[in-house]
Amino acid sequence: MRKKPMGLIITLAAIFIILLSLVFIIFPPSLGTVPLPTDENGNKIKSGIAEKRFLNVDGQDLGMIILSENIQNPVLLICGGGPGIPEYLMEYMYPSLLYKNFTVCYADYRGTGLSFASEIRAEDMTSERYISDVIEITKYLSKEFNQKKIYILGHSFGTYIALNTVYRYPEYFHSYIAMSQTCSQKESEYLAYDYMKEEYKKHNNKKMFQKFEDCPIRESDEMYSRYFSSSLRDTAMHELGVGTTRDMKSVITGIFFPSLKCKAYTWGQRINLWKGKSNSMKFPVVSDSINFNAFETIKSLEIPVYFFSGKYDYTCNTDLQYKYYESIDSPIKEFYKFENSAHSPIFEEPMKASKIIKEILDSQNRN
Repeated sequence: MRKKPMGLIITLAAIFIILLSLVFIIFPPSLGTVPLPTDENGNKIKSGIAEKRFLNVDGQDLGMIILSENIQNPVLLICGGGPGIPEYLMEYMYPSLLYKNFTVCYADYRGTGLSFASEIRAEDMTSERYISDVIEITKYLSKEFNQKKIYILGHSFGTYIALNTVYRYPEYFHSYIAMSQTCSQKESEYLAYDYMKEEYKKHNNKKMFQKFEDCPIRESDEMYSRYFSSSLRDTAMHELGVGTTRDMKSVITGIFFPSLKCKAYTWGQRINLWKGKSNSMKFPVVSDSINFNAFETIKSLEIPVYFFSGKYDYTCNTDLQYKYYESIDSPIKEFYKFENSAHSPIFEEPMKASKIIKEILDSQNRN
């Protein structure tokens, strides 16, 4: 046999090294260590906490990331959006200041993120299962950080879980922070559809306008469902700045690629994240959230509720959020509108959110 020329071997080795380098750039290896919070100068706060923990509930490990600059702070449990995409990713991409006021728990729902498990059956992921898990995590946090009650924050899909949880079990919580509250999602989708279609017409984008024309979502439930899970909806919302954030123009470039680089997760955990996201669309809890009507179901709360709403939010329509705020009965309620935000105001305008949260905490401490 003839020996391969040395030049060819060197070329192939160089190509291999280049490809391997590209993989490491796009998908860097990591032990999955959560970085400590930093101060205003970018220095790590050594007295803080940044941990990944797992709580076994009914035979399944539920994963969470806990972040704080001071573990004596009140505890905040976050019920994230999605479902399927961990809320910690928003913290990674758009650092908030929540850890300055709270000991924050970013918990991943059963079957998603750090709580993904291949043996989980989609049909078992019900609203009851998720609400029960939230209560078990709440009990764990209260005991672990020696606090009788904690705070809870819901974001988008997570507001469906959090609102139903505090409605049933108010005794565990100081108050509820509703970021982009889902109120009547079908009505919200109709409003978003009309707005985006009109925007494309106004800007003479005939291609996108025609796509909306070809998907008349009011004609049938089948058409509505097809639209809700389509790329058309996500593409339009992000192109027009009314989706996840005002500046996020694509889920692929704004969430998918950054998630692959997030070193708080190992390689396997980053892969499982997207497995869980894919599976979550079959979960009954997702269908429940889409059909949830807060106006009819939850008309009052026994604890204070604070609404954080972005002016440009069409994922969960801002006007509908305000309408629900006006209708709900609560011991204390406030509505905060963020003028430069879309669907994620705490992450889009962290300084304003932090100031409001400090005022809320100060007020509750006085009472």
